[in-house]
Amino acid sequence: MDDDVTGTGYPVGWEADAVLRDGTTTHIRPIRPSDAPALQAFHVAQSERSTYLRFFAAMAKLPERDLVRFTTVDHVDRVALVALRTVDDTEHIIGVARYDKIGPDVAEVAFNIADTQQGRGIGSVLLEHVAAAARERGVRRFTAEVLPQNGRMLAVFRDAGYDVSQHVDDGIVTVTVELDPTERSRSVVAERERRAEARSVSAILEARSVVVLVGDEEHEAAAARVLASLAPLAAAGEDVHVVAPRASGLPVPAGARGHHELEEVTGPVDLAVVALAPDELLEVVPDLARLGVRGLVVVNEGYAETGAAGLDRQRRLLRAAHLAGMRVVGPGSYGLARAGADGPLTATLGPVPLAGSIGVFCQSAPTAVTLLATLQRRGLGLSTFLSAGNRADVSGNDLMQFWQEDTATTVACLYLESIGNPRKFSRLARRLAAVKPVVVVTAGRSGQVVPPGHVVRATQAPRGTLEEMMRQAGVIRAENTHQMIDIAQLLDTQPLPAGARVAVVASSPALAALVAEAAASAGLDVVPATGVVPEGWADADVRAAVDSVYALADVDAVVAVHIPVLGPGSTSFVRAVAHAAARTGRPTVASVLGRHGLVPDLATTTAAGDPWQVPAYATPEDAVLALAAVVRYAQWRARGHGTYVAPEVADDAHERAEALAATGPRTLEAHEVAELLAGYGITLVPSRVVTDADEAVAAAEELGWPVVVKSTAASLRHRADLGGIRLDITSADAVRDHFAQMEDLMVRQFGTTMPLEVQHQVPSGVACVLRSEEDPLFGPVVSFGLAGDAVDLLDDVSYGIPPLTDTDVHAMVRGVRASPRLFGYRGLPPMDVAGLEDIVERVSRMADTLPVLRSLELNPVVVTPTGVHVLGARCEMAPASRSGDDRRALPW
Repeated sequence: MDDDVTGTGYPVGWEADAVLRDGTTTHIRPIRPSDAPALQAFHVAQSERSTYLRFFAAMAKLPERDLVRFTTVDHVDRVALVALRTVDDTEHIIGVARYDKIGPDVAEVAFNIADTQQGRGIGSVLLEHVAAAARERGVRRFTAEVLPQNGRMLAVFRDAGYDVSQHVDDGIVTVTVELDPTERSRSVVAERERRAEARSVSAILEARSVVVLVGDEEHEAAAARVLASLAPLAAAGEDVHVVAPRASGLPVPAGARGHHELEEVTGPVDLAVVALAPDELLEVVPDLARLGVRGLVVVNEGYAETGAAGLDRQRRLLRAAHLAGMRVVGPGSYGLARAGADGPLTATLGPVPLAGSIGVFCQSAPTAVTLLATLQRRGLGLSTFLSAGNRADVSGNDLMQFWQEDTATTVACLYLESIGNPRKFSRLARRLAAVKPVVVVTAGRSGQVVPPGHVVRATQAPRGTLEEMMRQAGVIRAENTHQMIDIAQLLDTQPLPAGARVAVVASSPALAALVAEAAASAGLDVVPATGVVPEGWADADVRAAVDSVYALADVDAVVAVHIPVLGPGSTSFVRAVAHAAARTGRPTVASVLGRHGLVPDLATTTAAGDPWQVPAYATPEDAVLALAAVVRYAQWRARGHGTYVAPEVADDAHERAEALAATGPRTLEAHEVAELLAGYGITLVPSRVVTDADEAVAAAEELGWPVVVKSTAASLRHRADLGGIRLDITSADAVRDHFAQMEDLMVRQFGTTMPLEVQHQVPSGVACVLRSEEDPLFGPVVSFGLAGDAVDLLDDVSYGIPPLTDTDVHAMVRGVRASPRLFGYRGLPPMDVAGLEDIVERVSRMADTLPVLRSLELNPVVVTPTGVHVLGARCEMAPASRSGDDRRALPW
């Protein structure tokens, strides 16, 4: 790191790589004193008009005094960020954003974007990053003076999504920007991010010119496989270049051009596939940038999976590539493929996959081998395939951004060994799943597996968190890759079921009964009518039996199973099923001996002449499990996903929370917790901590009868069964008696007395516990459960990853097995569930918008028929471990 960075309070956490509007990348970081020559070069290269718009005066060159002032900042009251791009192996500044504080929470902001880089979204990206930096430093408002003719800069402010106001005075437009994120600003950032990341992936997957770089003999085998897969592209007349050592005997595909040096290649080239030693690759990145390469596919290893030195190599590769405007696939990638209208692009270590409409993302190269082989064996075609290897840069999140509007992809499948940004994954998966099914397999159920080479923050989240996050996002969770493909082939060939009602048609009554039991166990509703088609029946009888099942009006899907006992069986059954399914349009799964995947005799056409294919499964259980998973997805998609909760909070709630966290990690005092909760609309039932009986009586008189007396010891304060809580106290004498008894209990339990707590007693109801924990990986995790030992021991808890919708909150409250107690269980009156959900919504908003909220526990929350009462709360605050904003940034 530069000498002018160390020991100066330089905020390393502000450094980020971002994707621009055109899909290329830039590096953003705080300015340094050593940037003075680059800043001067940036200024000199600007047009006279741009200089005038920035400084309101002609200035051919920055004076030395200004140059020092602009590059020497304190990163607190004076902040400047630069956007960088490497050209000819030299870092150039292509944009500058700065602010100077002019009040306690107000700063003046200014931008300057290189003339040659206009229209690429650099200004909007810099605004997002400098606004985030400002919020970290307590700045809540930007002001800027802009000339009326500076339309580009006015548009950056206007289109940012923040609350913006402006007025004109003496020919100058003064713009005021409120920096607190709004729903609109978040949606603006998310949409810009989606377009930029989708475009960057599109540039890789839809490349029409490729260069393959090969190192020594160690890498020739991998390169030969890649070249074999590129043969169709070369044969189609597209530009395919091979750069290999002079002594290499590597076969060059027909139509491709071989070179001994990269300098011999003339651009432009869209994609580079490299099998080079890490140090060699770093050396050629500038030459690849000269050719206009947009994507770099690294098929060899030798990076983060090898240890600390390899991780450093990986980070240097990413920095060099992003500064040159490239995205990186890998290292350790198995390659990529795209079925396009202009011909396929395949650059993999394996065979060319069939063209189709399934998109597949995976990380592990060995898993990619089995996935591609299985898809090929079943006759399933791919629209997109990408193996991310170490997932250093391009990730499943990027692919989901691309698939969102990719008409060639109708089913998205992801095999994830790790998830680097679960909050973003949840947001993107939810949006994609609303229009296309998303099927996911993770390495392990908890999401806490970190394979070698994957740079992932540690997590302390409960093991059920990932499962809840997937459910909340509408993702179809598969147990393994076999089940993922089972589900994908159903989604690829059949319409979504309208409901969970299932009919069974089978080759024997016993088999039909077994299939019906499997379907019921999977959560499907099996209709009583069952079709039986014994062996040896005539074709007409088979058709009549099958048609009778499809004629049922109260059926949403059909499971067809035929397992002959006495011979190979007749094809009449499969033909009858295929024709009936095509005629009725009813979703169907089949398990027929000897058939797996997409087989010809389960294929036919509809009356309109469109192809129709019934998918075949190895076992009836596989068919039923796939159908059940798709039914659950269809139900999620049909019922809507609600709107993000946004309960009203006090105007200064966020600022007060930040102030409470400013003194470092600590547990808040009781009055501070009450103040924090009040800002977010949560009322804590008042209580008093007392040290003697007289204080206890005085507190009871103040709070109002009846009261409860509680221990302040953590092990007893919620345990009425152990004497830690005394209820229904209605007189001063009773207070004194209970106080004395509890003092004796404290002495016996802990050897000393402890203060006690007196609180007004609320009506009886159902006690619940609501928590929020800030996790290093998942960010805020909100949990809900009913109070009690049995609930804790059985882990009867539901989880949510904010931001939550009202539908998410609804599902959380009903997602615990003990929830019937809230809805009139065994003659009890229904509780105020709406009031409870309001509390959950407010905690969700706190957790989402307050990165300084390390943990919060509301315990107990007593829900009565007429209201909800928060009786206890504990809160820990700490400096933020996540940015808490929506800056567009890539991992590095």
